[in-house]
Amino acid sequence: MFSGTSIQYLKGVGPKKAEGFSSKGINTIDDLLYYFPRRYEDRRDFSPVSGLEEGKFYTIKAHVLAGNQRNSWSRRSFNITEAVLADQSGRINCVWFNQPYLQGYLKAGAPVILYGKAEIYNGRMQMSNPEYEFLDKEGGDSLSIGRIVPIYSLPKGFSQRGMRQLVKDALDGFLPQVKDCLPYDMRKRNNLFNLAQSLLNIHFPQDPGLQKESFTRLSFEEFLIFQLPLALRKLKRKEKKGIAHKAEGQMTRSFISGLPFRLTAAQEKVIAEIKSDMESGQVMQRLLQGDVGSGKTVVATWACLAAAQSGYQAAFMAPTEILARQHYARITSQLSGLPLPGRKIRVGLLTGQNNEKEGIYKEIKEGKVDLVIGTHALLQEKVVFKALSFIVIDEQHKFGVGQRALLPAKGNNPDVLIMTATPIPRTLAITLYGDLEISVINALPEGRLPVKTVHFSQKEEDKGFAIARDELALGRQAYIVYPVIEESYALDIAGAKKMFTRLKEGQFRGFRVGLVHGKLKPAEQEEVMSGFRNKKIDLLISTTILEVGVDVPDATCMVISHAERFGLSQLHQLRGRIGRGREQSFCVLISDAQTEEARARLNAMVASCDGFRISEEDLKIRGPGEFFGKRQHGLTELKIANPLTQLQLLKRAREEALGVISRDPGFSLKENRLLKESLLRRFPEYENFMEIG
Repeated sequence: MFSGTSIQYLKGVGPKKAEGFSSKGINTIDDLLYYFPRRYEDRRDFSPVSGLEEGKFYTIKAHVLAGNQRNSWSRRSFNITEAVLADQSGRINCVWFNQPYLQGYLKAGAPVILYGKAEIYNGRMQMSNPEYEFLDKEGGDSLSIGRIVPIYSLPKGFSQRGMRQLVKDALDGFLPQVKDCLPYDMRKRNNLFNLAQSLLNIHFPQDPGLQKESFTRLSFEEFLIFQLPLALRKLKRKEKKGIAHKAEGQMTRSFISGLPFRLTAAQEKVIAEIKSDMESGQVMQRLLQGDVGSGKTVVATWACLAAAQSGYQAAFMAPTEILARQHYARITSQLSGLPLPGRKIRVGLLTGQNNEKEGIYKEIKEGKVDLVIGTHALLQEKVVFKALSFIVIDEQHKFGVGQRALLPAKGNNPDVLIMTATPIPRTLAITLYGDLEISVINALPEGRLPVKTVHFSQKEEDKGFAIARDELALGRQAYIVYPVIEESYALDIAGAKKMFTRLKEGQFRGFRVGLVHGKLKPAEQEEVMSGFRNKKIDLLISTTILEVGVDVPDATCMVISHAERFGLSQLHQLRGRIGRGREQSFCVLISDAQTEEARARLNAMVASCDGFRISEEDLKIRGPGEFFGKRQHGLTELKIANPLTQLQLLKRAREEALGVISRDPGFSLKENRLLKESLLRRFPEYENFMEIG
């Protein structure tokens, strides 16, 4: 690899511009050369203006004929820059919004390269907000013309031409120093380019074939670095001695027989998998995937009882106070009537708002509580367990890697069940969560009907309110969700507070209307949610605080305003708050989606209620970097690799990672030392939760 030379020492950067690069995660030469183009333009042959077809994207080379600026008559602060450009074959109009500085570049005769979507507007061909690159009078340089040209996401203060020159200078100066972290035998087995060849052709490909081979090599490397810590964690877990629970007993049998419903076959299968793990004496690390409303909590409660009847304690950590209190209310209700041998199960609640924390701390330490349900408050130093043997972490993506490691440290190698309602296809899950065993609940409880989802424009929102009103008239309950608390003038989005007042006095007059949002104190939130659960509130107006886990079976309608402001998984999670009873439920999406991505999200919601399909669509729309990035998966974002489209490559990388760890867990062999260095340099956070060689 390269030295850690600071980016500021490259010609044309300096300390001030280095700050802009830092905001993009580029601090060293190494970072710069691993900052890959977001796309390419084939500038060996440009598309002639006369041959453009409506609805397709093109790269054209033209010169400016004329340009002007004006302000929108309806919004004075809205600036419009227009230009007429031409090549030898014809003319095209271009328009840019709120980029007034462009006027200074639009000089008659100025050569420019444009990339955008061809549209017909007022009978003429046009590009709206095309990407642009102004060339010098000679028409360009060797990096910007007559070749396949990289296009980067730019740091502040840099042009595409400047960025390309900077990367070229870095390649020229530092590529001879490159040391390949992939062992030669591994590259040969997988038919991969070496690193120097790959970096050169990912930035400045000589042809599409070489770019593709370089993309494959760098994706493999990224997948391998991603898989090594997972393989290490799995190996280290097998070396630990766990607790052998007595999972079969009167408590667990009574719990199942006392439920007012039958378990699904999927739930029974998962319970059998967990039972086998808990009785084995090895440490369990299991991921439970299940769609919203599929019954994961019942499975987790059974496992907590298995720990209690074995003489140990269990902890159940939820991401929000509302959800923790809901779990506490439901689980205590389910356990209250159980015929148990000799004693009742003692359940405690610990959140940031507990008024009597010292008392619950003492009961946990003395073993007077069998199951503690709580939020991040469970991670406090004051929380000391007498005999913690089982942990449930609900909605795991809401907690960081460091947070998830703190709770198990409070026990002696306890079993851990991690739950998520953001499922992904099983094959992909096994590969991406390689350190965990995977369980899946892929069926809804008997009698549940799929939620009907419809989409209306903002002008048609009264149609959505009418559906909600009809449900309320039948004695059911409904939600209306807004993306913000206060009204946003900048985004023209109605706020939950304003709409609460308007709807309470207007369309929903005569019904009991409540308001809940994240700025309310937890006690106030709980008061409102309790009123809704107990049917003292008919209609609940809310922000996304509802996203996780709220369960009110009589709620049969949800209206989501400005639905384009929500991610696809978030929309699906919100929809999961309804459809929990036996009545038909309705989800109404209100949106004037402007972008293709937003429209794709709404179309996916209308088309399917299946969380696995929704997640696949989310992966396609958002891309893997965000979906499997730090926020969701606890690891540094994937910069180039795509686990959805490169699954076979990911599998090969996983096999190689398992092979390296099985043969050389300490990375002490000569051929693996550069691999270890690369792992620790590029992903230093691994050092915080792994011991490597």
